[in-house]
Amino acid sequence: MWKKRLAGLLAVVLAAVSLVGCQNASGDSAKEKVRLMVWSPSEDQSKDSGEWLQTNCEAFAQEHPEWDITFVYGVADEASAATQVAQDPEAGADVFMYANDTLTTMTDANGLTKFGGKYREEIEAMNSEGVLNSLMKDGELYGVPFTTNTWFMYYDKSVFSEEDIQNLDMMLEKGVVSFPFVNSWYLPAFYLGNGCTLFGDGTDESKGVDFGGEKAVDVTNYLIDLKSNPNFKIDQDGSGIAGLRDGSISAIFSGSWDANSVKEALGENMGVAALPTFTLNGEEKQMLSYAGSKAIGVNPNSKNMVAAVELAVYLGSAKAQEMHYEMRNVIPCNEELLEGGEMASEPLVLAQTRTFEETSILQPFVSKMSNCWTPVENMGKGIRNGSVTHENAAEQTEAMNDAMNSDGI
Repeated sequence: MWKKRLAGLLAVVLAAVSLVGCQNASGDSAKEKVRLMVWSPSEDQSKDSGEWLQTNCEAFAQEHPEWDITFVYGVADEASAATQVAQDPEAGADVFMYANDTLTTMTDANGLTKFGGKYREEIEAMNSEGVLNSLMKDGELYGVPFTTNTWFMYYDKSVFSEEDIQNLDMMLEKGVVSFPFVNSWYLPAFYLGNGCTLFGDGTDESKGVDFGGEKAVDVTNYLIDLKSNPNFKIDQDGSGIAGLRDGSISAIFSGSWDANSVKEALGENMGVAALPTFTLNGEEKQMLSYAGSKAIGVNPNSKNMVAAVELAVYLGSAKAQEMHYEMRNVIPCNEELLEGGEMASEPLVLAQTRTFEETSILQPFVSKMSNCWTPVENMGKGIRNGSVTHENAAEQTEAMNDAMNSDGI
């Protein structure tokens, strides 16, 4: 009986060895099974937009035959990804896209992987110092950038010349300009242009916000006059693009996300440019927008860390960025793409790149930045509604500054 059992067991073992040998011969057993959950905005997965995410993930899998990859796609835009990851990092995606101003939210929750070694070297080789700084905290790099994130100016070339668009006040003499006056991502452009600061260089919370004093009061007074100019309109709820379409407005301030709509409205007369200057007390001051980046992040809780990091680097590569622009007008930040070729000379790419490099500041992502949005929005609303006047401009400006430096807002 014992001999029969031994013979049977030996037969099973030999059969198993034979099966493994067959698998090795075919190469199947060499493949490691990998499951990657990937989040992106819905537009990146839409058939109407060319299924950018799926296309690139499948191409990545083709380049890595050592892995048998199963992709699980989920929808989360760059702003909401941080909230979802921070709530439960272990349940979050392996790879996701996020806006750099949410970086601290995720690092505080242990939801972002640091990129080091050869991966950091590759990312650094592809990007400018400004782009890299947007994803750095305490000297560590936390993502693979795939676009800069800022706003610039669209204008009607039949109304404004190349010389006109250099200065906002000059533009207002020739045509109607619309601006998101009550949006606190836009309105600081004038205060920043006259020397107001946020947390020193943007990274030192102890230095607080300096949106006070004469320099800030002068801007408030300028904005009161701007709002009263008959050629100035407040852009809200799509009114700017609607005005471009019917000819009642000749310039707006927005980002690449509105490029298709502006093109439909203006056609061949569509102009795109970095931010103009404005004339304050007889001196030209440069409008400065907030700028940041969007990046591919990796969850440190991923069970397939190497594959996740490799995929993140791939999705942020020059090839993937070029496809992103062709499919969705997502402006590349890869230095190779911006230094030459057709794409580098396209007006939309030039405008965003120049804005990021020359007419913007890196938006602080320190936690106290959250105190700054509501007070600036309230200033815009107060000027719009007439409750902020030349008579109380100094008082209202100091109130805004105090609120920006308070944790109570």
